[in-house]
Amino acid sequence: MNISRFFIDRPIFAIVISVLITLIGAFAMPMLPLAQYPDIAPPTISVTASYAGASAETLSETVAAPLEQEINGVENMLYMTSSSTSDGRVSVTVTFQPGTDLDTAQVLVQNRVALAEPRLPAQVRQVGVVVNKESSGFLMLASLTSDDPGIDSDYLGNMAQSTIRDRLLRINGVGGVQVFGGGNYSMRIWIDPAKAAARDLTAPEIVAALQAQNVQAAGGSIGQPPFPTNAAAFELPVQVEGRLSAPEEFGKVVLKTDAQGRVTRVSDIARIQLGSEIYGVEGYFNGQRGVGVAVIQQPGSNALSTANAVIAELDAIKADFPPGVKYAIPYNPTEYVAASVSAVEDVLIEAVFLVMIVILVFLQTWRAAIIPILAIPVALVGTFAVQLALGYSINSLSLFALVLAVGIVVDDAIIVVENVERYIREGLTPKEAAYRSMQEVSGALIAISLVLTSVFVPTAFVPGIPGIFFRQFAVTIASATLISLLVSLTLSPALSALLLKPHKDHDQHRKPGLIGTVMYYLGWAGAKFNEGFDWVSDRYGRLTARLIRMVTVMLVIYAALLALTGWRMADTPTGFIPAQDQGVLIGVVQLPPGASLERTKAAMTKAVEIVQKADGVQEVTAFAGLDGSSFSLSSNAATMFIKLKDYDERTTPELEASALAGALSGATGVIEEASIFMLSPPPVQGMGTGSGFKMMIQDRSGAGFQALEGATFAMMGAAAQAPEQVQQVFSLYNTGSPRIAANVDRDKALLMGVQPSTVFSTLGTYLGSTYVNDFNFLGRTFRVTAQAEPAYRDELADIANLKVRSASGGMVPIGSVATLADDSGPARVVRYNLFPASELQGEAAPGVSTGDAIATMEELAAKTLPDGFSYEWTEIALQEKQAAGGATIIFIMAVVFVFLVLAAQYEAFTLPLAVIMIVPMCILAAILGVNLHGLDNNILTQVGLVVLIALAAKNAILIVEFAKQAEDEEGLNRWDAAIQAARQRLRPILMTSFA
Repeated sequence: MNISRFFIDRPIFAIVISVLITLIGAFAMPMLPLAQYPDIAPPTISVTASYAGASAETLSETVAAPLEQEINGVENMLYMTSSSTSDGRVSVTVTFQPGTDLDTAQVLVQNRVALAEPRLPAQVRQVGVVVNKESSGFLMLASLTSDDPGIDSDYLGNMAQSTIRDRLLRINGVGGVQVFGGGNYSMRIWIDPAKAAARDLTAPEIVAALQAQNVQAAGGSIGQPPFPTNAAAFELPVQVEGRLSAPEEFGKVVLKTDAQGRVTRVSDIARIQLGSEIYGVEGYFNGQRGVGVAVIQQPGSNALSTANAVIAELDAIKADFPPGVKYAIPYNPTEYVAASVSAVEDVLIEAVFLVMIVILVFLQTWRAAIIPILAIPVALVGTFAVQLALGYSINSLSLFALVLAVGIVVDDAIIVVENVERYIREGLTPKEAAYRSMQEVSGALIAISLVLTSVFVPTAFVPGIPGIFFRQFAVTIASATLISLLVSLTLSPALSALLLKPHKDHDQHRKPGLIGTVMYYLGWAGAKFNEGFDWVSDRYGRLTARLIRMVTVMLVIYAALLALTGWRMADTPTGFIPAQDQGVLIGVVQLPPGASLERTKAAMTKAVEIVQKADGVQEVTAFAGLDGSSFSLSSNAATMFIKLKDYDERTTPELEASALAGALSGATGVIEEASIFMLSPPPVQGMGTGSGFKMMIQDRSGAGFQALEGATFAMMGAAAQAPEQVQQVFSLYNTGSPRIAANVDRDKALLMGVQPSTVFSTLGTYLGSTYVNDFNFLGRTFRVTAQAEPAYRDELADIANLKVRSASGGMVPIGSVATLADDSGPARVVRYNLFPASELQGEAAPGVSTGDAIATMEELAAKTLPDGFSYEWTEIALQEKQAAGGATIIFIMAVVFVFLVLAAQYEAFTLPLAVIMIVPMCILAAILGVNLHGLDNNILTQVGLVVLIALAAKNAILIVEFAKQAEDEEGLNRWDAAIQAARQRLRPILMTSFA
């Protein structure tokens, strides 16, 4: 073609273009973020509220339900789940379709929350409803410990809240920071109900006095204009003591006075302590008491970049730690991301090295080898500029695409170089050989590039996560392919004419010296290789000639192989994103409902001791009072974050994360008082809290919590009967959490002059705690919290003795107007898409794909769930269900696009069939390899198969193009042209295949 002739005559021009492409890509490369996968996690918006003292049921009905009803149906919403816990916390998580703008989603949810706020309880509105951009699960976990016995967990917790949390929240990519095992300071007003009643005081009156006297007041100033006569000499602000700050000051707050001048103060009826805002979670790092700082990723951010920024900030903060305080990172799944990206980078380097060897073996000249080798960095590095322009990242998928692109880039250069070499052997000068060669191969190069690019066009129309996977992979390969085409039409022919020289026969005489000896044997080996390859090429030509004349037999064999391909594709189990050994495990410890924190801590300690002794475990961080399956607070739950040893120390199959999870679950089974499960982190950060699948069992008929629990346990029992398909199927849903039912007799209460609302507020303050207002300390604002002393909220009788005021002014025990009885109910209430629900989690059995496991659970649900109950998939299982069937459409469309491009190239509809017919055979070989290794047809397999369609067509195009030229220009018949093309193109086809 004219373009190639232009650059053959102007090699410096060709070199300059390639250098510019390389420089632009080199500048772009360090600006690209690193990630394990493209940004595929669906955007999530979290809505949180608190209502101290309220039960999980009350929270679900009065807070979660109104919020959900308003939020439901917000634009691009995928699903919505809420969690209400007995510690007074509500969290509503709205998950949006992939690709939704996160800022827009937050505004839309905030607007819906504003509509619901007037219907929420007053105390919820007082504390506030927070709308944040947060992912589910933790990005990483840092532990804070101290060797100084004088520094307790309250100090560490407040330091984590006031120093670490604030600075980490300013990091781009951090969506939230939670502190476990310690919390913000709080001015705790521990009321003694007996002393309060003796002084004729009730809880609402104590709270009202604190609110009235702990206020921020503005005193104004004196000397301000206008002046009555002469101007004042000074203008002085008036500072009043409004908001209190020390326990002693709160102790002096006046509650009541009498006619005799006696004053009752807060210190007379309460103990004032600068304590913690939250109690109930205790953290341990390798047995040492500490606090945990959990970092939550902002959806849409880069996990690895964010984690690195967090670690860098922690290193900077460490300089300000008091002596003896230190931090560690016991849970950081992004370490696996960095390791996996590094591994693919190594593969890329190895691929380039192997390509060099293949070229040298086949061509036996460094001059010919250097041309494809120079083409590699131009195409690969230039691709980084395209990725930066499109906002992509360097991830495992794009790096795998570059690994494959190495072969494509080398293919194009090899086609040029090998053909030029062939004409030089026939006696042409290098420049003439380059002219002649480009006339022959330019059409094939363009056809190959168009085919490789067109294969990925259908992926642009694939929705959801599969589309994101395919598009990033497609753009990477397509960019490298188009740059490679440019190089093969400009730089490769120019360098071929410049560098290649006529070949000399192997010198039969060995030259003296080591170098001469080495070169002699290398030349001898090359000559023998060429002789052997010529013999193979001749035999291949003869075999091709025979097979061409056995059309009927070959078509029958082809039809049989085609049927085999369809059968194996249909029979291969499906999957989504394969689970990986990320070097960490999450241990969930569950005790019977109502178990105290001390019991939980004892069981957790036993579990930690067992886990720490196991091979492959490096360290364990544990939190008593934290439910690891939902990351909510619960006294009967604990969570272990288990960091495994480095991969090079876990080289045997039994030390892989999945095997260790099973082994540790079995080993901790000796702890009879607790149920312990081991989970792996989700395969993609931000897509759930763990690996495996999660099914939401929904009560759609209002049957109640007990009926929902029965349906959930029935599903667990049914799953236990299918151990060959699913394993570790569990649910922590439980309605048997002990509680006390306090039922106010409204008629009796009103007859005695007691308002039911007074009873409720008294119970809420004494037993649950009441947020009074705020105080300032250490330059920050903290809460003032009123609650009864622990000794007065220890048993049932304590509630009956609490006093409320009647309309006549007398004190009435709550036991006189309310019945108190032992009861049970859920400690955590979950709702999914507006329906009460329970979470059923599990893993696929070894050797079983997630697709088969999901199908098994659906079959069990159809047989097991009673009328009025149904199920929905959530998190990564939902994404897998939505992606099902899309791969088949992609394959069909890819083949159709290849056919249409070739038809346009050759101006014929029959000739492209010769190219297309090779595709099913390549897919068969690939799918048999998948079957042989016991793998599933997951999204990465499907990406590879789409690439294979293009690569398979590429080799066929080389033969078809040369056969067509032989028929049109040399006058050969169709049979002879095909045989000659097959024989001539065997060497480049084998070179490109090996490369």
